[in-house]
Amino acid sequence: MVELESPSYEDFMYPNDAVPKGGRNKNAKQLTWVILLKAHKAAGCLTSIAAAFFSLASIVRRRVASGRTDSTDNSLRENPAIKSRFYTCIKIVLWLSLLLLCFEMAAYFKGWHFGAPDFQLHHRLYTLTHGFAVRDVFDLLYSKWVLIRVEYLAPPLQFLTNVCILLFLIQSMDRLILCLGCFWIKIRNIKPVAKQGLMDLESGDGDGYFPMVLVQIPMCNEKEVYQQSIAAVCNLDWPKGRLLIQILDDSDDQKTQLLIKEEVHKWQQNDANIIYRHRVIREGYKAGNLKSAMGCSYVKDYEFVAIFDADFQPNPDFLKRTVPHFQDNEELGLVQARWSFVNKDENLLTKLQLINLAFHFEVEQQVNGIFLNFFGFNGTAGVWRIKALEESGGWMERTTVEDMDIAVRAHLHGWKFIFLNDVECQCELPESYEAYRKQQHRWHSGPMQLFRLCLPAVIKSKISIWKKFNMIFLFFLLRKLILPFYSFTLFCIILPMTMFVPEATLPAWVVCYVPATMSFLNILPAPKSFPFLVPYLLFENTMSVTKFNAMVSGLFQLGSAYEWVVTKKSGRSSEGDLESLVEKPPTVHRGSSEPTNLDEMREEIKQHTKKAASKKKKHNRIYTKELALAFLLLTAAARSLLSAQGIHFYFLLFQGISFLLVGLDLIGEQVE
Repeated sequence: MVELESPSYEDFMYPNDAVPKGGRNKNAKQLTWVILLKAHKAAGCLTSIAAAFFSLASIVRRRVASGRTDSTDNSLRENPAIKSRFYTCIKIVLWLSLLLLCFEMAAYFKGWHFGAPDFQLHHRLYTLTHGFAVRDVFDLLYSKWVLIRVEYLAPPLQFLTNVCILLFLIQSMDRLILCLGCFWIKIRNIKPVAKQGLMDLESGDGDGYFPMVLVQIPMCNEKEVYQQSIAAVCNLDWPKGRLLIQILDDSDDQKTQLLIKEEVHKWQQNDANIIYRHRVIREGYKAGNLKSAMGCSYVKDYEFVAIFDADFQPNPDFLKRTVPHFQDNEELGLVQARWSFVNKDENLLTKLQLINLAFHFEVEQQVNGIFLNFFGFNGTAGVWRIKALEESGGWMERTTVEDMDIAVRAHLHGWKFIFLNDVECQCELPESYEAYRKQQHRWHSGPMQLFRLCLPAVIKSKISIWKKFNMIFLFFLLRKLILPFYSFTLFCIILPMTMFVPEATLPAWVVCYVPATMSFLNILPAPKSFPFLVPYLLFENTMSVTKFNAMVSGLFQLGSAYEWVVTKKSGRSSEGDLESLVEKPPTVHRGSSEPTNLDEMREEIKQHTKKAASKKKKHNRIYTKELALAFLLLTAAARSLLSAQGIHFYFLLFQGISFLLVGLDLIGEQVE
């Protein structure tokens, strides 16, 4: 390596034409070495790219050779006929588009160069279909095909396009209004404020606000995460005599049951007020588990219930920051905390999830909580007034979104909700596309089930007209039904079809500018994610196929709409959360529960995680619907070149590549 010298004093003293002898040669040598080093660096980059490409090709080859597809995944236990119906429709459209592409390419090379729109199309068709203008059979066939496009296909396609554009603009306006509401909250510093009623019981003054609180942790075969969640709730800073912890274990694996029992017993020996419950008859999934626990005779002694999923670890001051909001506020039924994620930077999939969830909490729930006192309960990291649960009918097993169900019924009974954006509860995001896909299926099919069931109750309720409009149109139709409908229909079906029927047009601002603006607004609550703006836009359109399928199955009760699949956990948060507990030991009231040695527990968790990881059999799969849509979009991109539609080509190309990466399961956790 040659050390490059910086300019000397002489270089600045002499003008260019007065440089001493040898100066020019010296500067020329320096410039030569700089160019050589840049070339060496560029060659290294090319080598890295080539190595990455060959590695990716090797992964794809092994994945295709393994033959594992989503059709071999029976965790949802779908009816095979119903499961394949949607995929069959996509395959038919794909094969049809391939045939049309070949037909259009042949016509292009024979001189048929139609743009979109072509204002002299009718005149040209008349000329071609009359007299001696038709030179051969192919010209006759193609002219008939263009006439069919103009007269029969383009008008209904253009009408459907305009409808989807209208829905798209309405949803974009809703998103913009939510962002403006969030901005107003920020500049006005609006947030719920609790009464300062808490006092330290160690001082001997028992007049503080410490109501009876029940803590519930429902879990099912979640052996990767049970230890840290139990440790976290046992370290909650609340008087022991006013706190009871229920571990609601629905595991059907006996080894997991024994592990959880041992963990509960260990904390009981350390004077924690904690009990273990296991149902003999496991019905109703999580809702049935919570309903069974609320039926215990001792629950009547408690005023509030805090609910945490098995991968959630509340901070020791969680109850002190949430429960005081209920004091002297008898209309308040729910206090919801925000989620934070320990594995948000694990891979590209978790980074893209963070954008969505940051917008959900920072914008949607905060704005609705401040201005409407209503939002959907997140199912965890929240404190309910038990009276509100009972008056609303309690937990029901009729849908897979029991959290949204109880929130809607409580709102119809007049209860108010508060969202605390500054109170966070740690959890983990799904790291594999398989787990994320199943989670999104449940989250988008459940609301449609609930909408069908609760619509009559909403219409007959005594709440105001504005609240009925908000719940029916904004909460259910616009954000749960219209959003996945137009995302899939507009960008995955209509846009490719307009390439083959160019007489129906989709404006460039719909394809590019408005979606980019909406993605920009979505990413504002997570500013560190700005480099992922384009991948986020493409990934959201890719996920629309899963969300649309789930929405349809929930609305029409098809397939796996009523099937609950527990989201797989990795247990990555175990060590980090326990370290935070060691660094910040909780203040323990007189007579309250004390934790065991957290260093020993950390070591136990690490050993147990290693054993569990060695036994787990994970596989990356090929997702057929996403793969078929990838080829459909790439085919449409090739067709768009014939009409010289630039921005449409680039969108279809990159969107097709996005579907291809997701279809080959290359976006989330990669299993060797």
